[in-house]
Amino acid sequence: MLNLLRAMWTVLVPGRDQRDGPLPPVLLVLTVVTGLIDAFSYLSLGHVFVANMTGNIVFVAFATAGAAGFSVTASLLALGAFLVGALVGGRVTHRFRDHRGRMLRAALTLHTVLVVGGLAAAAVSPAPYRGSALYLLIALLGLAMGIQNALARSLAVPDLTTTVLTMTLTGLAAEAPEFSGARTARRLLATAALFIGSLMGAYAALRGWSALPLLLAVAMLGVTLGVAYALARSRGAWVNPA
Repeated sequence: MLNLLRAMWTVLVPGRDQRDGPLPPVLLVLTVVTGLIDAFSYLSLGHVFVANMTGNIVFVAFATAGAAGFSVTASLLALGAFLVGALVGGRVTHRFRDHRGRMLRAALTLHTVLVVGGLAAAAVSPAPYRGSALYLLIALLGLAMGIQNALARSLAVPDLTTTVLTMTLTGLAAEAPEFSGARTARRLLATAALFIGSLMGAYAALRGWSALPLLLAVAMLGVTLGVAYALARSRGAWVNPA
């Protein structure tokens, strides 16, 4: 257990000489942001996710079968926006593939602008969101999360995808006899980060202002973006470990 705690501390407070440098804590913050945004989308935009595309495919099937509370249009819009965002994010990250700090800065800038746009749209639209306001929010946030996922994929920090935890949890269970080390630490912290973000988002949406999860997400993204701008000037070995 002591070794695991040390490994978790190393993930949260990494050294510049490590392969991924300061990227793990940044991606953990983005995982919290995912929980906040998906809590908002599911609880305030109807049964739709803007980050978890597996869920949306299932929701399209439910709606097609006639299940109440699900929308084919909303789920397909989220899927489409996410894919476009991933396409844009892939182009951006490819352009900065030789420097992961600059890659982070470029993709996070776009991501943050889109989430700020979503917050602005939510702030001027009455809840519950319907019609054009609903679809605009789904599109903006879907685009943002597509970019975030493309970024996480390109940064390629093991076990820190910022969204999907199925394989993360599978790894925890499958490698239970070796329950220690950096991989276990990253998996546990990623799971905790998504849970915390979702919990914060649910409390904020259900017991406060419906768009409060987006405000919290924007605040966290603002701090993370400041870090990204500092990291874009880094010359450490982690910027291009290949």
